[in-house]
Amino acid sequence: MSQRSCLSVILAAGEGTRMKSAMPKVLHAIAGLPMVAHVVKAAEAAGATGLALVIGHGADEMRKAAQKFAPKADTFVQEKRLGTAHAVLAAREAISKGYDDILVMFGDTPLIDAQALAAARQKLAEGAAVAVIGFRPPNPAGYGRLIEKGGRLVAIREEKDCSDEEKKIGFCNAGMMAVAGKHALRLLDKVGNKNAKGEFYLTDIVEIASAEGLDVVATEASFENALGINNRAELAEAEAIWQARRRREAMLSGVTLIAPETVYFSHDTEIGADTIVEPNVWFGPGVRIASGAKIHAFSHIEGATIASNCDVGPFARLRPGADLRHKAKVGNFCEVKQATIEEGAKVNHLTYIGDARVGAAANIGAGTITCNYDGYSKFFTDIGEGAFVGSNSALVAPVSIGKGGYIGSGSVITESVPDDALAFGRARQKTIPGKGKELRERFASAAAARKKAAAE
Repeated sequence: MSQRSCLSVILAAGEGTRMKSAMPKVLHAIAGLPMVAHVVKAAEAAGATGLALVIGHGADEMRKAAQKFAPKADTFVQEKRLGTAHAVLAAREAISKGYDDILVMFGDTPLIDAQALAAARQKLAEGAAVAVIGFRPPNPAGYGRLIEKGGRLVAIREEKDCSDEEKKIGFCNAGMMAVAGKHALRLLDKVGNKNAKGEFYLTDIVEIASAEGLDVVATEASFENALGINNRAELAEAEAIWQARRRREAMLSGVTLIAPETVYFSHDTEIGADTIVEPNVWFGPGVRIASGAKIHAFSHIEGATIASNCDVGPFARLRPGADLRHKAKVGNFCEVKQATIEEGAKVNHLTYIGDARVGAAANIGAGTITCNYDGYSKFFTDIGEGAFVGSNSALVAPVSIGKGGYIGSGSVITESVPDDALAFGRARQKTIPGKGKELRERFASAAAARKKAAAE
């Protein structure tokens, strides 16, 4: 089967009115990725060598989004919504190119996996003309039933058309199917619209193919694989299923999740073995974590690279471009953005490091900030190896602190500091004996006077 060519036709033209959204339904995200992009990934993993995306509502927005998750896909517009077979035929140009297999999929089934698709393709390789993907929901009510005789699929019957006996069938239509490329257009063109809605139903090709004496079969996927999304409640259910799968996968690969149900991954999160993740951690897109790191509770990480044996959090925020090298530490209530924290460097608490380099083994004191933005442009701060920046310091970029430089606490540094130099940038302390007592008495008297006036 690996040598068979395959076109995946993904139907994504629906308006999704039940989502109550101006955005096309299939662009709503699961794990930070549009649900239709999950479908694309599954198709590619199942061996699809071509992609045809059938769009309608929000066509321009869909094309723009598709450039990111499916740049090689051909897009086709279904101008009028006249049924699923009509939607598939919108991609006639792509189907006619002579692919061995045609996978028909739906953009709102983000949990479908490659194995279920590959199983349907395998049936085509074995000689079937059509392989329909079915599933067994906990309650089949409302679903079309797959009617089988002698191991062959003879019809897909909508529930309203089922006999009492057929309604007892628990094997239901998931909507997705594989069709042999040499038969696809002929079968699709035979689909009529003599029904109550006057629409062209893809499911009709089962009976059409059977009537021609072609082999039609059904394969089975899990209920989760076939889950379609129609509203935001179902979107949340799909997110929960996806996250549960990913958490289990992470733990089985050697990652410790202390409270798995509180950790949220993105579609592309990479996390190495022997990493420990404490409760309530959120990984946004673009996170790569090497082995042996420790991510403490309530940290928020996106677009960041974390090397081996780093220590992050609790309550840390790593924004895009954060690059932590071996054994670096970013502690509680710290934010790092577009900055490299080199090997063994420590940014322990209450600190903002943006557009900067913190050299190896440097120490950044509490309350330090890099002042990287003047309201118009960003500027770079370079902190050398082994430098020590005292607490509550402001480093006004562009500025550099040399190797081994020492910044006194409370300093505002506006000029670069040479290697091994000591720099202060603060006002001299002045102490006035007794003045504290005088101020307290004055403030207390004023407060009492205000209270008396308010009571009168």
